[in-house]
Amino acid sequence: MIIPIEALEADTVYSLAESFVLREGTDYGEQETEFKTKVQQVLYGLKSGEAVLVYSELHESVDIKRKEDLLPEDKAGE
Repeated sequence: MIIPIEALEADTVYSLAESFVLREGTDYGEQETEFKTKVQQVLYGLKSGEAVLVYSELHESVDIKRKEDLLPEDKAGE
């Protein structure tokens, strides 16, 4: 199920973006990008609609996915 970012406090969305960046690994190509910059890029993706927050009832967790990568079950409640 997709969660609109407007339904959450700004601090919560920021924390979710930080958590996402931290668990995505450290291989960022030839040039290393600062943590805060990566978080800002994720937040931009969420605000622009390129990325969405997806809640999994099965795992009771929230993830961030690119909208184009969503599975049909992710789109429930869209």
